[in-house]
Amino acid sequence: MKITYLDHSGFAVEYKKYVLIFDWYKGKLPEFDSEKEIYVFSSHSHYDHFDRKIFELENIYPNIRYVLSADITEKPVPSKVWFVIADKEYRIGNLKVQTLHSTDAGVAFLVYVDDRIIYHAGDLNWWHWEEESEYYNEQMRMDYQKEIHKLKNIRIDVAFVPLDPRQEEQYYWGLDYFMKHTDTELVFPMHMWGHYEVYEKLMNNPQAESYKEHVMHVKVPGQVFELP
Repeated sequence: MKITYLDHSGFAVEYKKYVLIFDWYKGKLPEFDSEKEIYVFSSHSHYDHFDRKIFELENIYPNIRYVLSADITEKPVPSKVWFVIADKEYRIGNLKVQTLHSTDAGVAFLVYVDDRIIYHAGDLNWWHWEEESEYYNEQMRMDYQKEIHKLKNIRIDVAFVPLDPRQEEQYYWGLDYFMKHTDTELVFPMHMWGHYEVYEKLMNNPQAESYKEHVMHVKVPGQVFELP
């Protein structure tokens, strides 16, 4: 499996005869084998997760499908588009795709590709903000934990999960809870807004001791990871 970090929350995953592209809005895409099945996922309509330039890929790759959150209303769209809503299961091409409710907008994706399971959170995160009310933050905690509990009995090979430094001391809560309550082999931090030093902050956090060897060091757009 080859994983390319595109930028922000964008990743490209190449595995066997498939290519999965998640939340690409900036960064350079690799060139892919045109014989492979290309699946482009956009978790929601926010500018830092969706750009209509993804539709231009249909001019390059004939065997392409788009899996878009239903809150994306850009028109026109190509013919090979599936609009998805939360808490559903879909069969799209040769993939099985399950969706979760986001704690912000749109959905999170759980993708079954051959013998691997890949999770992309989109903006599903434990969004705790000091300036918000106690009620807001408690509701966010409950909503996030409810969604993550849906993954309890699933072995996840690769996960892409927010690690957002804007949350200050609560920057790691979402990823930490995810890793402690799922069976995940490798997690790629994302949504770091270019502040890649937050990885080192996590590595020095005693709370991460039990899983830090499973956290990949994402540090620059275009970075390539070769996995078994």
